[in-house]
Amino acid sequence: MTDRRLVRISLLTALAPAVWGSTYLVTTEFLPPDRPLLASTLRALPAGLILLLLTRVLPRGIWWVRATVLGVLNIGAFFYFLFLAAYHLPGGVAALVMTVQPMIVLLLGAVLLGARIRLLHIGACALAAAGVALLVLQPQAGLDGVGVLAGLLGAACMASGIVLTKRWGRPEEVSLLAFTGWQLTVGGLVLLPVTLLGEPLPERLTWTNVGGFAYLGIIGALLAYVVWFNGIARLPALAASFLSFASPLCATVLGYLFMGQTLGPLQLLGAAGVVGAVVLAQRGAGEPPASAAEGGRHGDDEEHEHEHGRHDAVSGLGVHPSSLTAPPTAPAPRPVPPPGPGAA
Repeated sequence: MTDRRLVRISLLTALAPAVWGSTYLVTTEFLPPDRPLLASTLRALPAGLILLLLTRVLPRGIWWVRATVLGVLNIGAFFYFLFLAAYHLPGGVAALVMTVQPMIVLLLGAVLLGARIRLLHIGACALAAAGVALLVLQPQAGLDGVGVLAGLLGAACMASGIVLTKRWGRPEEVSLLAFTGWQLTVGGLVLLPVTLLGEPLPERLTWTNVGGFAYLGIIGALLAYVVWFNGIARLPALAASFLSFASPLCATVLGYLFMGQTLGPLQLLGAAGVVGAVVLAQRGAGEPPASAAEGGRHGDDEEHEHEHGRHDAVSGLGVHPSSLTAPPTAPAPRPVPPPGPGAA
């Protein structure tokens, strides 16, 4: 993968966690108070059902199991542990705990994908953790055992989802929209009973609330996760994992712009550290994967991509929009030239 193409895909993929960073602002300003599980369910389930209706493709065979596992890890369990950590920890501490995610991806990638553990990537993990600490950690932040455990489990879920998505890819005949719809639907169905049992429904909803839920479902889930899974398929697992740091960075910037929060010198230094860690993580990302599993069916091999004629409209890489909803078509076979005079 060329450096320019890597930068394009990385910037596009970073839009997803950047959008997720706006969730705090939307939740506090537009949604009913104290309804995190409801927000999670309405963020995942309607978007997943819409994609299923658009694509009308269901898993087959082993993909029923794989789609369930990925949906639970990437959506259902991740959302639950994320909000549980938010309940028990200050936002800065929760974000700091989640910075272990790239290290988990690094270890799982070595085991499941055959990826090399490089000293540069370990340094990037440490730099990212320090940057997030400076960015969001406040002096009055406290620790809570349940919150810390929930944050670690949430990071483990997302890291496992990234690595397994890279390892399994997606079925040949399934579009990116259908693949995303499977996971959002599974995640929403997992969250639904937890929400009904764990939270009372709001007595009334305003149009502001409806707009907030619509934003979370359409922008924060449907579009963002299509972009995210497209990026995971095309980027090395660790490089994609580091892009999630765009979330606390965006949340901090939005807090400064719209909620009257201040940005001091240490926070600006932390933001620079986060950006530097992401840049370090992308170095060497254009190298071929250590194993075929690392690249996946939609991995980094441009020659493989051209062979299958795969183009995702979301990526903006000069591709055909029909690939999002229609199965890929194999290229016409090339004619075999006649043997030359010196052929045996």
